[in-house]
Amino acid sequence: MNTKRIEKVIAGMHGLGISQLLVSSPASVFYLTGRWIQPGERMLAFLVKDNGECCLYANRLFALRGNTDVPLVEFDDTEDCVAVLSESLSDGKIGIDKFWPSQFTIRLMEQRRGIVPVVGSSAVDNARLCKDEDEIRRMMESSRKNDETIEAVIAGLRPGMSETEGADLYAREAAARGASGMSFDPLICYGSNCAEPHHSSDRVTTLKTGDSVIIDVGLVWQDYCSDMTRTVFLGEPTDEQKRVYELVQKANEAGKAAVYPGVPVREVDRAARKVIEDAGYGKYFIHRTGHGIGLECHEYPDVSETGTEICRPGMCFSVEPGIYLPGKFGVRIEDLVCVTEDGAQVLNSVSRELRRIE
Repeated sequence: MNTKRIEKVIAGMHGLGISQLLVSSPASVFYLTGRWIQPGERMLAFLVKDNGECCLYANRLFALRGNTDVPLVEFDDTEDCVAVLSESLSDGKIGIDKFWPSQFTIRLMEQRRGIVPVVGSSAVDNARLCKDEDEIRRMMESSRKNDETIEAVIAGLRPGMSETEGADLYAREAAARGASGMSFDPLICYGSNCAEPHHSSDRVTTLKTGDSVIIDVGLVWQDYCSDMTRTVFLGEPTDEQKRVYELVQKANEAGKAAVYPGVPVREVDRAARKVIEDAGYGKYFIHRTGHGIGLECHEYPDVSETGTEICRPGMCFSVEPGIYLPGKFGVRIEDLVCVTEDGAQVLNSVSRELRRIE
């Protein structure tokens, strides 16, 4: 159990005016206890109280007894798990993270009328926001391995290869470099499919001359995620493809240049978005500029026009502007940055220059 991290969560609880908090996100439970638990449909809850008392409530199927230093209360499928948990709760407000299934929240409210659930996620989100030295080291290595893997994919792309074959290539290359998994399903998109920011790779679309290729991929190494996007072209790109690529490249650089301690994340979004808007392509940049990353590929903060967080040393997030022209093609360039004391460190080293696959 990581007492320093729990102390940070308790400080966040004080800011929310709550004395008890239920944490159910597997990533947050790992962050605080050092144990990954994937509960499926069963209840998982890590109770944190403002006096420092903590307890993990978990099904016996997870075999935690004797394998964790965290105070533990177990139950099995024949017991009312919510009733077991409720015995340790006090009346009044209780913070519940945004991931706890409603079936447990509603049952708790029915069984304990004196309890008032409130969203308490920010207490953990803020604790996880700024990474320590070990976390940053892991993220840097995860990104380094992702850099190597995406280079292998680019080198392996061939005319006639389907999108799923490209995705399978990424998975093999990531595993060969020691990845324990992928941050998300690889997004390998060709041609007009690149105009869909989150197109799922399919078996039907094959690579042909003139296509743009979006490669949006990430792997997990020592529990920490990486995430990067590069766009390449099979053969000589058209003048329009070159123009759009150069704009996205400039937007990516502008966004990264805006990262500095004390700068609101919305200003990072604004810096990248302005490049694209000024060139007349604003309506084709249809998503936020970035997202936080760490134990999960998408975590707090939201780097968008409505983002409220301020850049602080240790924060890690993506800068990923894009332009998507329906029915034609799309371009996205994504890097991860870590805020430092005097700017930002870019975690990716793969070239952002326009690349042609011959």
